[in-house]
Amino acid sequence: MQQVQSRMEAALDRLLPAAELAPYRLHEAMRYAALGGGKRVRPLLAFAAAEVSDADAGRVEIAAAAVELMHAYSLVHDDLPCMDDDTLRRGKPTCHVEFDEATAMLVGDSLQSLAFQLLAEHPLADDCATQLGMLRTLAAASGSRGMAGGQAIDLAAVGRSITLPELEFMHIHKTGALIRASVVLGALCGRALAAREIAQLDHYAKCVGLAFQVVDDVLDAESSTATLGKTAGKDADQNKPTYVSLLGAARAREFALELRDDAIGALEAFGGRGLRLRELADFIVARQF
Repeated sequence: MQQVQSRMEAALDRLLPAAELAPYRLHEAMRYAALGGGKRVRPLLAFAAAEVSDADAGRVEIAAAAVELMHAYSLVHDDLPCMDDDTLRRGKPTCHVEFDEATAMLVGDSLQSLAFQLLAEHPLADDCATQLGMLRTLAAASGSRGMAGGQAIDLAAVGRSITLPELEFMHIHKTGALIRASVVLGALCGRALAAREIAQLDHYAKCVGLAFQVVDDVLDAESSTATLGKTAGKDADQNKPTYVSLLGAARAREFALELRDDAIGALEAFGGRGLRLRELADFIVARQF
């Protein structure tokens, strides 16, 4: 994990525009939002999935950077006053607090554009059709049928009582879509996999993505702001439906374990090549911060 995290920090530092390039403030803010924080779970998943298809690490690095830039953009926009209105992210002031709201909006737009630029200008697959598929995968995971759509559902759910299937539908899109894209993109950087193998990886990622959100909900309810690096208890304060509010903390933890077991079961056919993915499923469920 530390090797991948260090590698991704260096890659993002190299791929982001230098702060010395005009427009200076925007580039400084982009680097502020994307560098120096986060667990890099999505790149970790991309590199782990790449072991299934024996993918070249240089290819995976670019695909993982694209996903991480997309994730960073979503956090910048998620923290804006018109969304969740938060002031702390990864232990430091959110982008709009450190800079301003207009700059933060442009940061998100620019990080998203850069993500697609990376996928388009670097050779990441052995054939054009696969690389176009990678672009399509990230676009679908990020748009109205993916992350952005999940955020819209989340905003509409504030103060409402929703069912567990409705909550799951929301997070399959808001959190899970980009996690699923991370796994698929990492795998597509290597040798061609059968459709059945891609489906198994996608099922793994769907379960892991939901488990990630369940654990996030538990941590938000039970951990401190200092531990999380972001404002703790904000979901409850805003009357947002969560797995803790619907199931209770104890049952939510059990559900996360069930999702982990389901995810690991989907990897059975990959044998040793799925080891890192299995370890990451354990990490995501067992993490404390």
